[in-house]
Amino acid sequence: MQIQITHCLHAALLVSDLEQSTHFYGSILGLPQVDRALKFPGVWYQVGSFQIHLIAAATVPSDRINEDKWGRNRHIAFSVANVQAAQDCLLAHGCPIQTSASGRAALFTQDPDGNMIELSQG
Repeated sequence: MQIQITHCLHAALLVSDLEQSTHFYGSILGLPQVDRALKFPGVWYQVGSFQIHLIAAATVPSDRINEDKWGRNRHIAFSVANVQAAQDCLLAHGCPIQTSASGRAALFTQDPDGNMIELSQG
């Protein structure tokens, strides 16, 4: 018998500074925040039927293995309407970016803790 996964519920990301991360995910990426009933420090965001859970942690270890190609590291990917507009917004906020090495309309950025984020046009 196999497990039958029906859909993805959420991804949890560790963050060391909840205020900085809330600014990045809410103000820069524009994700809508949702209520949460849990007592530990964190913030939840809704993306369609999927959620991003930011969980406050004292430290966030880096597991980056490829400095040259950010997409070859652990990352979460979002679809955007216009990758150039996303790039312009990220640069205006001083966020680091790296365009996809594949040549497709995609780029990578990092949240304040170095969690990799892919923004792909589609």
